Amino acid sequence: MPRRERYELIFADPVAPAPDAEDIVMVHRTESRGPGGHPVYADDTGIVRAEISDRAEVRMIASGGHQVHAATVRARPVS
Repeated sequence: MPRRERYELIFADPVAPAPDAEDIVMVHRTESRGPGGHPVYADDTGIVRAEISDRAEVRMIASGGHQVHAATVRARPVS
């Protein structure tokens, strides 16, 4: 199966006042591989980085010190 070039990362805050409050960041595939061997995707700034498996499992990758990621992150393919 060919790898997707772009995903939307959906960050959900389970304690937000609005039950469906989400932040969405568009990421694109890079040449890098993550610790699990899957491609690393990044936003245009390079600050948001995530390893995304072929089953859309997300592993966030810190791009700097003191970075804390949301507990709930989903990946949605973009065509």
